Amino acid sequence: MRVPRCLEVWKLGTVNYLDALKLQEKLFSDRKTHKISDTLLSLQHTPTYTLGKRRTDHNLLVPESELRNMGAELHYTQRGGDITFHGPHQAILYPIISLRDNGLGARNYVEKLELTMIELASLYGVKACAGRTGETGVWVGDRKIGAIGVRISSGITSHGLAFNIDPDLSYFKHIVPCGIADKEVTSLRKESDRALPAEEVIHEQLISCFARIFGFSDIIWKDNA
Repeated sequence: MRVPRCLEVWKLGTVNYLDALKLQEKLFSDRKTHKISDTLLSLQHTPTYTLGKRRTDHNLLVPESELRNMGAELHYTQRGGDITFHGPHQAILYPIISLRDNGLGARNYVEKLELTMIELASLYGVKACAGRTGETGVWVGDRKIGAIGVRISSGITSHGLAFNIDPDLSYFKHIVPCGIADKEVTSLRKESDRALPAEEVIHEQLISCFARIFGFSDIIWKDNA
């Protein structure tokens, strides 16, 4: 029988991307040296474009200066994937967990992140699914509702997923999201015919979906860490 596992959840609210990156790096180091248990950061970002290791310059459709004029930041990262957008009204989870301790391989880990967003969407009557080969993230038909970009080093994860609750989708028009052309980006607000609760409720539901799918039996909440 599997030993019950504990997940510490940090609810951070809105966080600048670089501040969140520094926090992830510290927690990654602490998790690697067993100073902390598995940890999940729940947050949203100010408008930010991030480019992963698979980035290609032509997927950024406007000059960097134009992004800055829009009030958005641009950062190069060590996560997998290409370019994506993070902003208000988007639920982001950054898991800092040990794959070895959870008995997971990289592919299985990503599949469980996909299932986390699929299960959340289903709570609002939205039928989402994982993308086809070469199409990362979670989709509603041909419209992308959730992005995934992870980094795994020494069996410890960082970065993670971003689920669109009701972001300003016009930001995505300045990029080829995740390097996949001719596909739309959508949101829970656009796809669901149900009234949505406060976004904090949806964030907590996403955390609960993550904990259930990954088999964490005990959640320790740490507000405004």
